[in-house]
Amino acid sequence: MAAKPGVRRQRANETRARLLDASLKLFVEYGYDGTTIEAIAREAGVAVQTVYFKFGTKFTILKEVLDVRIAGDDRPVPTMEREWFRAAVAAEDPREQLRHQVAGAREIYERVGGMLEVLRNAALNNEEIAPLWERNKEQRFEVQAQLMKALAEKWPFPPGLTADRATDISYTLLGPEVYHLLVTERGWSPEEWADWAHDGLCRLLTVES
Repeated sequence: MAAKPGVRRQRANETRARLLDASLKLFVEYGYDGTTIEAIAREAGVAVQTVYFKFGTKFTILKEVLDVRIAGDDRPVPTMEREWFRAAVAAEDPREQLRHQVAGAREIYERVGGMLEVLRNAALNNEEIAPLWERNKEQRFEVQAQLMKALAEKWPFPPGLTADRATDISYTLLGPEVYHLLVTERGWSPEEWADWAHDGLCRLLTVES
């Protein structure tokens, strides 16, 4: 007896999620070039043909891992409509806004910080992947630009600090490169990174009342 459509859909979604989890694990452990379709299938416990049917190519898998795991779910909700972003913009106190920004970045990097480092490294020598990394950077910069605009409407920047420079500062301190350096390479805990990033942003972007 054939499975009902709802059951088939659930099974298909579960298989897709399992493949994404397996891909994320292998990409982080072995890098993009060191991960094969066969290895992903083996890790996920499915046939190789299933991987090709679901995604087609390893590049498509990489894009899916980034899109789904950065967001944290499959909902087609842009970053600037996510709860942490809305909470940051809505916060009346500038330091509270910056705390939400740090929390949002930390949540993402705890999920896919290693994957973003894989993407950055792969983009150095892969012309197909390089645009993905550039798009990721552009999206992160635009998010920080909108947050700095919101911050400036609540509290003046320190004398001489422009909105563009404030965005550069926020984009850098909350970037995955700095998170990777301190947490992965230097052994900081995510909590220590978050406290350091928040303190730095407060010192550099706000003035004392």
